[in-house]
This record gives sequence, C-alpha cells and structure tokens, in this order.
Amino acid sequence: MTLPCITDARRFDVNAHLPFHFGDERVGWIRAADVALLARWPDVFEIDGDADTARVTLAAEFDSVTARSAALGAVIGALAAEGRIPGWRDETYAIRNAFDAPPLAYIERAASRFFGTMTYAVHLNGVVEYAGSAAPQLWIARRSDTKATDPGMLDNVVAGGIGWGLGVEATLQKECWEEAGIAAELAACATPGRTVHVLQSLPEGTQAEQIFVYDLALPEDFVPHNQDGEVGEHRLARIDETARWIEEGQMTVDASLATLDLLLRRQWIDEDACEGIAAIFEPPTL
Repeated sequence: MTLPCITDARRFDVNAHLPFHFGDERVGWIRAADVALLARWPDVFEIDGDADTARVTLAAEFDSVTARSAALGAVIGALAAEGRIPGWRDETYAIRNAFDAPPLAYIERAASRFFGTMTYAVHLNGVVEYAGSAAPQLWIARRSDTKATDPGMLDNVVAGGIGWGLGVEATLQKECWEEAGIAAELAACATPGRTVHVLQSLPEGTQAEQIFVYDLALPEDFVPHNQDGEVGEHRLARIDETARWIEEGQMTVDASLATLDLLLRRQWIDEDACEGIAAIFEPPTL
C-alpha cells in the first residue's frame, strides 16, 4: 500500500519549474508561473527562456554572500509586501546545497519555498516504553491553528526548521524546550534515526528539505507543555492510532515520514505497508 505521505513527499513536476542558479550551481526551483514576477528585476535575474536550457540565474555581478543576500533581500521584501511570499518569520536561512557547506547567501525563511532552496529541519519521535507488557506509545502534537504552514494538523512532539548559525543538536534542544518543555538534559539523550528527503510542490512554492529524525525515550510520567504557542495540544497515542492518522493524512507529510522511520526501525509496522518509502531516505534525482 502506498501511503499519501510517501506520494506527496515527491509530488514535484520538474517541467513546471525552472532551476534557480548562482552561476553554474543550481540552488533552487522557481515555478514557471512565478518567473514573470522576477522579470521585473532584470538587473538581478537573468532569465533564459530556451527550451533546453531554461533557467533563472542571479546576475553574475552578485558574486559574494553579502551581495547575493542584499539583492535577494530587496526582491523578497517587495514580493512579501505584495503578498507573494506569505508567512514572514523573521528567521534567517542560509542557501546551501549541503548542511555542512558554506552559505552562498542568506534569505528570510519564508522565501525559501518561493525560490525552492534547500532547507533543513529536525523532527523528534517522543516514545514512552512502559515496564512490563504494556505496549509503547508516542506523544503526538497538534499544530496551532495560527501556524503559517499546516495549521491544526498532527505533528511529531517536537519539530522545527534549522536556522542559520544553529547545528542539528542545538536546534533539537531549543525546539524540545519551546515545543514540549523537554529540558536540555533529557533532550541530550535523543538518538538519531535516518534522514528524510522531501521534494514537494506546495501552494507557497517548493519544499526541498532534509529532515534529521531523532527518537527520545520519555519518562512514563512526563507530560509535554508547549512554551511558544506553536502547539495546540499534545496526545499520547497508541502505535495503531498513529498509523491510522498517517494513513488518513491527518499528520503532516514531514511528521508522517519521521514517524514511519521510527516504526520501521523498531519493527512496529510492516514494511509492506509503506510501499516506496525506501526512496524517501535518499536524495531525489532530477
């Protein structure tokens, strides 16, 4: 059976997008319908319309991190003012094709999907394993109804994007406290799972993201408490409940994939029920 989250995670039509380049390096994807918006800045973007080599390239004169960031920042500000880039976050993301690569430019987080640039996130599976024969359970969060993306949907107990200047573990500890009230000492006990690779078209653009999955054994008496208003509620759920929510599409795509990684690694779910999921743990090839 193919789950909707697996299909959605690679729901991307390359023919409906133009690659976005800094010189010879592709750094993102721009919807063909949005290219006309960028044509208003001919001094910033070079738009090649040839059928075989069509692409959008940042003008060569912007040849440093500072210059690229300034040029893109002016465009992003104008597009946001027009409502073309929604959900302004006041968070800085680096444009880079690998997590450990040096930044090529800095942009506002909300603009990353408009330009289809690679982003990075961390998701935590909060697991409660009981003494004796009781079946394990998972803490699941419901996103606040005011969230800019996927409001009201079910999510992992902790999930967050990795902003510039923060590593994976630092982000994990920060998000653990903000989203669930998990102290740093407990968060430090989290163990890594696999990395999920998402490339999907969304209303606001393209999500090209690597998600670092972690698991954390939580004490039986621990109850998550949100600190930043981004979580509406927490639920302690059975494995079969969680699997049903994934199958029904009640969980976000990202959270569904992070949870399935845990369930497969722990052999709490049959791999036959997740047709095609192996590809999600590998970068997409285009």
